[in-house]
Amino acid sequence: MYHFDIAQLHVYLAVCEAGSISAAAPALFRSTSAISEQLRKLEDAIGVELLIRGKQGVRPTPAGERLLRHARQLITLGERALSDVRGEQFEGEIRLAITDYFRPDDIAGLLKKLREWHPRLRLHVVMKKSLEIDQANDHLDIGLAMRFTERVSSSNLFEVRQEPLQWVAAAGWVPEPGQPLPLLAISGCGLSEYSCQVLERAHVDYEIVYSTSGVAGLQSALKAGLGIACLNASAVPHGVEPYRTGLPVLAQARFSLLPPRKGESALVENVRRLLQGYLA
Repeated sequence: MYHFDIAQLHVYLAVCEAGSISAAAPALFRSTSAISEQLRKLEDAIGVELLIRGKQGVRPTPAGERLLRHARQLITLGERALSDVRGEQFEGEIRLAITDYFRPDDIAGLLKKLREWHPRLRLHVVMKKSLEIDQANDHLDIGLAMRFTERVSSSNLFEVRQEPLQWVAAAGWVPEPGQPLPLLAISGCGLSEYSCQVLERAHVDYEIVYSTSGVAGLQSALKAGLGIACLNASAVPHGVEPYRTGLPVLAQARFSLLPPRKGESALVENVRRLLQGYLA
């Protein structure tokens, strides 16, 4: 039975985060040929292609994306085990802001697990819109925001997750014939603005019939059958399903930890690395 080589996973993760083998070489203190050999051994051992190689660098295949999530978790678990054996503790306060689109059904459980594993780490967590997180970055230690583009790059060093965006509505919901598409939105939200832009580009007649301040309110309106909305996959509640009839294709959602601030502490740096694995 094959067992993952943590060193190879570390190389793979570094290359994916850097976007190319040459860009990862300085951080790994290895030559490009040595890195290529480690990647070849990993692909041969697993038996699937993990990277698409091109002139612009590398990007993960679908199988590589799945391995990327597992690699972050395995490396983080290894680091946690080493810290525990050495008696090291994460001690101090961290101010963390998370977009409420990010895994709303299980984010509380993830944060609870983090607290159990590191009881001396005190997290002050707030849920905010991505734009608010960007604007408050100087007052936060760590922020997790959502981006969405038609073409999603995997080279962001602090990316933790990608999800498809979907048009969704209550199960069995159908729009009223001859009427504008009833759209549900979140006020001041970039994703709601993006969904309007997509519909306008496709010349779809729509009307915002319900506006709320957060994802929970949007989920309630969807379950009540008030209309249709754009949501990332993990934010789609029970009783709501994708609506695929005649609407334009949407982008991918990309969840990323904001870059470190100048002069941040070692504690913040270490917690950011932990979160990359825990939140993947």
